[in-house]
Amino acid sequence: MTRLRSALLALSFFAVTPIVAPAQAEAAEVNLYTTREAGLLKPLTDRFTAETGIQVNTVFVQGGLAERLAAEGSRSRADVAIVVDVGNLMELVDRDLSQPIRSEVLEGAIPANLRDPQGRWFALSTRARAIYASRERISEADAKALTYEALAEPRFKGRVCIRSGQHPYNTALFSTLLIAHGEPWLRDYLTKLKGNLARRAAGGDREVARDIMAGICDVGVANTYYAGLMLSGRGGEEQKLWGEAVRVVLPGRETAVNITGAIVTRHAPNRAEALRLLEFMVSPEAQTVYANGNFENPVRPGTPTNPIVESFGDLTPRDVSMPEVAARRAAVSRIVDEVGFDR
Repeated sequence: MTRLRSALLALSFFAVTPIVAPAQAEAAEVNLYTTREAGLLKPLTDRFTAETGIQVNTVFVQGGLAERLAAEGSRSRADVAIVVDVGNLMELVDRDLSQPIRSEVLEGAIPANLRDPQGRWFALSTRARAIYASRERISEADAKALTYEALAEPRFKGRVCIRSGQHPYNTALFSTLLIAHGEPWLRDYLTKLKGNLARRAAGGDREVARDIMAGICDVGVANTYYAGLMLSGRGGEEQKLWGEAVRVVLPGRETAVNITGAIVTRHAPNRAEALRLLEFMVSPEAQTVYANGNFENPVRPGTPTNPIVESFGDLTPRDVSMPEVAARRAAVSRIVDEVGFDR
């Protein structure tokens, strides 16, 4: 009787007690380290999460991203890294902090010259290094004929503004010129360009437009997206006036470009989600949002640029490989110091 009673009690217990299911799987996520301000990427990451259900955890790393990833090693939670400037991107690759991935989506959307054949890096957008010319003091015809090389000519003595020669935007530009002309030419060019400066090479790209409006200089070098930001009014009414004071020139229809690019990190704990994020970033929708939000040029062919950027003219990049530009930057930095460009 005791055994029967025990068996009945056991059956009763299983009948009224629910079977405990395994713990619910954690929600899918992807961890993004970026040198871009998180706010600039948020419209994209929010859309990605809405479409896929994958949460994006964004970590803004202002400097030393490569050092951080290297220090974290296999313990790193980073899945994707997005950086501005080809040199910073190649540093991640050269330090073996990325992993190769294969994706028909990425390879179909990004031109071959803007991605690694081994799948270790991918460009997400391009930014053109343009010439800003005074609308008041330089005619439209003369402005359209400007080239980077022309800025070192005697006619521009005391008329040029530019930020530090050691800034990544300028070392990338100078690397492009070094590839085209060689080291002796670049050393002579930077010496002459320094002699044409209206003020010390310093400040930022928007300050180039500001100083042109103020009459300190007549021409300068700056990225197109800064003009887009100023002309859009996002920087305020004062900066809009700076933007309206300059004409943006894409030099000689062979413009030097830089990139914003991405990698899947070597130790990515969420590799599948990382790949989905990169594939989303080159979708027509995301490329359009990115182009309109940041005034950069989309990498996906056929994607419309922001109307302000489109008004600057057709962009025809110089035919150089991004890794080659990055590889020449050490030589450029040395030459910039040798000629005392920033002094």
